[in-house]
Amino acid sequence: MPIYEYRCDKCGYEFEKRVSFSQSEILPECPACKSGETEKKISMFCAHGVTGGSGSSCSGCEGGSCASCGH
Repeated sequence: MPIYEYRCDKCGYEFEKRVSFSQSEILPECPACKSGETEKKISMFCAHGVTGGSGSSCSGCEGGSCASCGH
């Protein structure tokens, strides 16, 4: 089951939740304030070993210092 990241529009709380693919379009309520006004965040990810570019860094760090992949 993938982990999705969410943000509450009402209180600003950011949280993660494991959600099955079949339920991924249903927005959960905020665990902090119980509001139903949440939105799914777009997550950054890192793919190591991708051909092109420097090969071992993610597209976000471009070979510099990166909190996402540790480069």
